[in-house]
Amino acid sequence: MTPTLVRQHPPHAGGSPRVDLCARARDWSEIQERMLVPLYEAVYERLEVGHGTRMMGIGCGSGLALLMAAARGAAVTGVDHSSPERLALARERLLPDASDARARADTRLVDGSPADLTSAGGAETPAYTLVTAFEPIGCLAGDSEGLGGLLRAATPLAERGAPVVLAGWGPPERCATSSVLRVATRLADPLRSAGSWRPALRDDLEEVAQRAGLKPDGSGRVACPFGYAGMDSAVRGLLSTGLFDAAIAATDATQVEKELAEALHPYLRTDGTVWMPNVFRYLIARTP
Repeated sequence: MTPTLVRQHPPHAGGSPRVDLCARARDWSEIQERMLVPLYEAVYERLEVGHGTRMMGIGCGSGLALLMAAARGAAVTGVDHSSPERLALARERLLPDASDARARADTRLVDGSPADLTSAGGAETPAYTLVTAFEPIGCLAGDSEGLGGLLRAATPLAERGAPVVLAGWGPPERCATSSVLRVATRLADPLRSAGSWRPALRDDLEEVAQRAGLKPDGSGRVACPFGYAGMDSAVRGLLSTGLFDAAIAATDATQVEKELAEALHPYLRTDGTVWMPNVFRYLIARTP
């Protein structure tokens, strides 16, 4: 979706962000991140993630996917260079007791890219048996930029033939949130809005995998509805993705929140909840 349900690149004005990044990170972890739980569960079930799994999560954010894998018995490593605020929340979730040497050995969180893992300190660890990049791509033009380099940096750290999981948005006709995301691009850059948003393409994930030197080896689709307790929760959750930050910089927060609420109105239920059905796709590729 974004820089979150895709990739977070908060805008800066005069050297400082126009949004409260700590508050946004908290909204992401408390409201929005859970929307992708069905995707995580489907992947972990298919790949039988558990004891013996050594997983690297690229763009791990506030760590929910890592936490779910660790609950299955996996040893997890998260890397993220886009949001130190989210990574701080991941540390709260996964490393609550810094004095626990066993926890430090099984769990690593690094502010950076996979290339930084070899210089992050600590004892050498065995090769990873699973690499995930769960931030969905395929909704905005260019939203996969940089992912290929991260995957190439991760490949030497993984076992030969290890699965690498990429995620993407499904067809726009099956993703109600697509219509809401168009608001962000229209407000941020009205002259280019038609070109900045685009429907997901069938081979988006395969193209990224092939550019990174990976071999596609299966895929699947998962229903991931976005459900919110109310309109305020929906607005905060979607704003937390970072996709609307450019629109805020171009206009103002009040206007963005107003137009976002209007775009969400068709999905407002009589009980006050907001519900948007979506389908996400995942690709399993293999390291050479």
